[in-house]
Amino acid sequence: MTLSASPWHLARRAARMNPSVIREILKVTEKPGIISFAGGLPSSQTFPVTEFDAACAKVLKEDPSGALQYAASEGYGPLREQVAEMLPWNVDPAQVLITTGSQQGLDLVAKVLIDADSKILVESPTYLGAVMAFIPMEPKVVSVASDAHGVDIADLAQKADDARFLYVLPNFQNPTGNTMNESRRAALSSLATERRLPLIEDNPYGDLWFDTPPPAPLTARNPDGCIYLGSFSKVLAPGLRLGFVVAPKAVYPKLLQAKQAADLHSPGFNQRMIAEVMKDGFLDRHVPTIRALYKAQRDAMLDALTQHFPDAGSRPDQSLTWNTPAGGMFLWARLPQGMNAVDLLPFAVEQGVAFVPGAPFYAGHGDERTLRLSFVTPSVDEIHRGVAALAVALKSYAASLPA
Repeated sequence: MTLSASPWHLARRAARMNPSVIREILKVTEKPGIISFAGGLPSSQTFPVTEFDAACAKVLKEDPSGALQYAASEGYGPLREQVAEMLPWNVDPAQVLITTGSQQGLDLVAKVLIDADSKILVESPTYLGAVMAFIPMEPKVVSVASDAHGVDIADLAQKADDARFLYVLPNFQNPTGNTMNESRRAALSSLATERRLPLIEDNPYGDLWFDTPPPAPLTARNPDGCIYLGSFSKVLAPGLRLGFVVAPKAVYPKLLQAKQAADLHSPGFNQRMIAEVMKDGFLDRHVPTIRALYKAQRDAMLDALTQHFPDAGSRPDQSLTWNTPAGGMFLWARLPQGMNAVDLLPFAVEQGVAFVPGAPFYAGHGDERTLRLSFVTPSVDEIHRGVAALAVALKSYAASLPA
């Protein structure tokens, strides 16, 4: 019997969909004994299990029909009001759209704002999940240079014309952990307003500051020129898959229609639970405990790196180097000259530690020497053992290179 050719003809955009490099690497970390610096996962120690247990019982007792029934696409009204109240500028709850994670917000933005061959701008490097959401819409993705203080304004000025938007993560950026300073935000907001360049401001990590909060959001400076994305994953629990979009009234209806087509609405039961947990100022009490935990883990990683890579300051081209994030979940490191983080990874896994190579976070050709280290899921002891293992792996990798 001769099998016929497949009857399925995939859409052109399907060819542009690729697996997440991070998700593929996370499969490696499932091996027993692997210490993972790879995942962008919040620590499960921060999940408010007791509060969710009580909220679940209360929601099912007081409003079971509403919690388990179909719901409005915009989201649960009290939760939208809570989101509006917690943001540091005047937000109408009617501008808040509850999404199935902030990742869905990126998907909705892509569907509503991107045409084939339209130009969009992203930081270099940028969040891989955003690029994955944008690419199927077939845009021309243009990278804008950035440094430890944020987007390079001069480079942006040269590339801003005719762009549909600039996607930016100002606070404790994924992957670098960098934060855009006040002067750079002011310059970016001014240029965007002058050039009529919309901004997509993604802020999943902004509450996770260690010593001082970051400057005011870009959206607070020009609400009509920005779409703001937020998430409950990093401050409550990612498994509930809830985030939100705050959009100008000129754009909101189309985002809502895209949401309706995607999933009708985000889980109403989950929305009610989060609204119940958040009432009475719970986040004001809870988030500081997350900050304290993550700061201690960041400090442990910095201490371990300093111990095992003592030449970082005096011989940066011959040693691993790294930054010091002021919040968030990630630290950005760079290998010595002539090395490639993808090639290092098998040596690291052999030693029982994993990380994410940095090159996939670039929309264009990436810096192959970079790597992202997450410090929030391993314990302090695991961080020290993992960094020690990374040092051994780097020596083994270096020895394998041609002289």
